[in-house]
Amino acid sequence: MTAMRVSVPDLRDEILRSVAGKQVVACIIVEDDGILAESDAVASEACRLGLRLQRISTDGPVRQGDEIVRFVGSAKQIAIAEDVLIGVMAKASGIATAARRFVDQAGGRPKIVSGAWKKMPASQKESIRRAVLLGGASCRITDRPFVYLDKNYIRMLGGIVSSLAAVAGFADREKVVQLKGRYQDIMQEAAEAVGAGADLLHIDSGRPDDVNRVSQALRQLGLRHQVRLAFGGNVRLEDLDRLRMLDIDILDIGRQIVDAPLLDMRMEVCGVADTQEAREGCADHAAVPSPA
Repeated sequence: MTAMRVSVPDLRDEILRSVAGKQVVACIIVEDDGILAESDAVASEACRLGLRLQRISTDGPVRQGDEIVRFVGSAKQIAIAEDVLIGVMAKASGIATAARRFVDQAGGRPKIVSGAWKKMPASQKESIRRAVLLGGASCRITDRPFVYLDKNYIRMLGGIVSSLAAVAGFADREKVVQLKGRYQDIMQEAAEAVGAGADLLHIDSGRPDDVNRVSQALRQLGLRHQVRLAFGGNVRLEDLDRLRMLDIDILDIGRQIVDAPLLDMRMEVCGVADTQEAREGCADHAAVPSPA
């Protein structure tokens, strides 16, 4: 027997009954300095909800107190919009803001990348990837086409040398090898990888001293110039000044970017569309400048 689907009434219809015929103006205001992301997605979502956009800021820097979106709709549409529109922007904006902080503090060296977006739910991957790029970081460990031999590929293929042999036919791709010091001393792993044709070594141990040891070993063997070095593993913003002193070309940031807190935002109801209060609502909040 097919179960009957019971329609659950929307309590907002009853709560807002007395203002159901009115048009309401609302705006969203940011509570912290940061990088606004996903404004195009917000515009699309506002259209889907039946809202009329009066203004929306473009992606880029925002300041605490900036009004970033203003829209008009029914009372119920406005109530729904508070969750939906802020939900589209807040997380992505937090990620973009975190990425920009790492990039700014790095000052151009090392290159900041965040590849952890690939481990996020499929529905969120593109939004997170765009946010990382908007913040000025890269979402790929190298800009060229590459093959990435992580610990599991190395384990399945029987070691670093045999793993690199398996991808030797990809002459147009850089060979990136993840090193953790699991199979032998990480210095030996590095020397073995470079000797077998690796182009980039990802020292993913989270131990800065491993970078020093690998770099020193490669220099003694005359191999350092043949390979780029990346480092990652629980890197925090407060670690960056110390890590910049290491002999690395690339710094891979994971959770500190993709798990960054939301950029705090709030929605304010400014008034009813046909009243003076609505026309002047939120006038004390600065407009968001266009990104530089």
